[in-house]
Amino acid sequence: MGIGAVKYADLSTSAARDYKFDLDQMVSLNGDTSVYLQYAYARVRSIFGKAGDRTPVAHPELELAPAERALGLHLDGFAETVAEAAAEYAPHKLTAYLYQLASLYTTFYDQCPVVKPEPAREVAENRLFLCDLTARTLHQGMALLGIRTPERL
Repeated sequence: MGIGAVKYADLSTSAARDYKFDLDQMVSLNGDTSVYLQYAYARVRSIFGKAGDRTPVAHPELELAPAERALGLHLDGFAETVAEAAAEYAPHKLTAYLYQLASLYTTFYDQCPVVKPEPAREVAENRLFLCDLTARTLHQGMALLGIRTPERL
């Protein structure tokens, strides 16, 4: 996790900004750090152990809570962000996207029960779908940055 923290801190700084090496900030669980993203990923993965027989299924006909909608819309921008970051040699754009994704997921997790209290089956399946897509996006984004995503912390 320490190596990932330093990589993330390096990649999240725009080349046009001054660089400040602060190890305490790099390994912080709060804020724009790889540890925060890794924790978010592990948190998402832990939901699937609690989900029982429910599976992730998209139900596009459902009305979404504001936190679900915000998360879904942000997830939709992943490919565009990756393409932009690659074209401009600007990995900090990808790190900013991933940090915002983890923040939106935290809001979703706090406001939209996935497992307990148990929502209706279709709602739970749709929320599990958002969880699965979030986990896969965090994993892929971190992999592009060369940072591991542990299943548990």
